[in-house]
Amino acid sequence: MLDLNYIRQNPDEVKARLADLNTEAPIDEILQLDQQRRDLLKEVEALRQERNSGSKAIGQLMREGKKAEAETQKQRMTEVGDKISELDETLRQIEADLADKQLWVPNMPGPGVPVGPDEHHNVEVRRWGQPRQFDFTPQPHWDLGEALGIIDFERGVKMSGTRFYVYKGAGALLHRALANWFVDVGVNDHGYTLIYPPFMVREQAMVGAAHLPKFRDNMYYDAEEDYWFIGTAEVPLTNIFADEILDAEQLPLKYIAHTPCFRREKMSAGRDVRGIKRVHQFEKVEMYHYTTPETSYDALEEIVANAEDLCRRLGLPHRVLQMCTGDLGFAAAKKYDVEAWVPGPDGQGEWMEISSCSNVTDFQARRANIRFRREKGAKPEYIHTLNGSGLPPGRLMIAVMENYQQADGSIVIPEVLRPYMGGRQVIGPA
Repeated sequence: MLDLNYIRQNPDEVKARLADLNTEAPIDEILQLDQQRRDLLKEVEALRQERNSGSKAIGQLMREGKKAEAETQKQRMTEVGDKISELDETLRQIEADLADKQLWVPNMPGPGVPVGPDEHHNVEVRRWGQPRQFDFTPQPHWDLGEALGIIDFERGVKMSGTRFYVYKGAGALLHRALANWFVDVGVNDHGYTLIYPPFMVREQAMVGAAHLPKFRDNMYYDAEEDYWFIGTAEVPLTNIFADEILDAEQLPLKYIAHTPCFRREKMSAGRDVRGIKRVHQFEKVEMYHYTTPETSYDALEEIVANAEDLCRRLGLPHRVLQMCTGDLGFAAAKKYDVEAWVPGPDGQGEWMEISSCSNVTDFQARRANIRFRREKGAKPEYIHTLNGSGLPPGRLMIAVMENYQQADGSIVIPEVLRPYMGGRQVIGPA
C-alpha cells in the first residue's frame, strides 16, 4: 500500500497519477478518515490526561478530608472514562475503514514509466530473433495437439468444463520438461534458491501480496477451511518474511518456485477461448527478489534478462515491452512484458505474453510488514520486492509447438529440452 503520509502530503499528485493509471481510488475519503482519526486521537489523549490529573486530584482531596469534592471528581472521572471508551470504539471503526480504503489505492508509477491510457501506448524496448518463415500453412497448437494425440480438449471439458484440457504422452512430457528446465536454469545459472511453497494461503497472505481485495472475483476460495488458492507463486513468496525484519547483509534474496496456479479468468471472458492460452488451472515458474530500495530497479532489469535468456536458449523470437501507466496493473511501479512470437491460428503471427516482470517497490512490503535494518540499531525500512514469470510452461507449450512444427504435423523438440525427454528429438503422430 502507499505510505499514508505520502497521500496526506501529496493528494493532488496522487490524484494526477491515478488519472495516468486510468483508474480511481478513494483518496478524498482516505484523507477525511485520516483527519477524523487524528482529531479523535487528540481528543482521547486530552481526556486521558484529564483522567490522570483527575485521579491524582481525588487522592489529594481524600487526604485533605474533602470527601464530597472527591466524590464529585470521581463521578466526573467515570464520565471521562465512559467517553474515552466510546471514542476508542469510534476510533477502531474509523481505523478499520481507513485501512480498508487504503487497500484499494494502487502503487504509483515509478520514474521513466511512459504515460498512456492503455496497452496501445506500451513501448517496445528491444526484440530478439526473426519470426520463422513457413513454406507451408502452419497450424494452431490446438489442431497440432489433437492431431498428435498430445492434448485432449474433449475429455478435459468432460471432466471439468470449459478452459480445461488433458496433456497426454509426449505432451505431458514436454510440459514437465519445460518446467524442470526452467527451474534448473534458474537455480544453476541465474542464482535463484528453489522454494516449494504452499499452494493455499490464508486471506492475510493474499492481502499482503496485493491480490486482495482488488482481485477477489478472479480467485478460488475454500470457505470451509478459509484457504485461498494461489494464482501465482508470487503470493506465498511475498509472505515468507511477513512481519519480519531482515538484516541488510541478507539482501538481495532471489527465490524461484514452480507451482500450480488457479484463476477464474472472468476478466478474459470471450478471449482466447480455444486452446490452452487462458485457462483456470496452469503451472508457472516464478522468480522473486527481495532487495534494498536503491537496488530494486537494477534487479528488475536482471529479472527481465533472466526471462529473455530462457527464450533465447529455446530459440524463440521475442520482444520486450515496457508497460505504460494505463497498462501497469495494480501493484507495479514499473513493469516489462516479454512476448514470444507465435504463428497463431491464421498463420499471420502474433506476439504472446509469456513473462510479466514487475518492480513493486515497497507496496507489498507495507501490506505484509516486511522490513530490513541497514545496521544494528538502525531504524527498520520497508524492503522492495520484485516478481517475474520465469516462465509458464503452458504458454511456452504454445510457442514451442507452433514455432517448431513441421510440414507433416510433427514437432521438433528444442535441443535444450531433449535431455529432459530421454533424448527424444521429435514428437510425431502416435
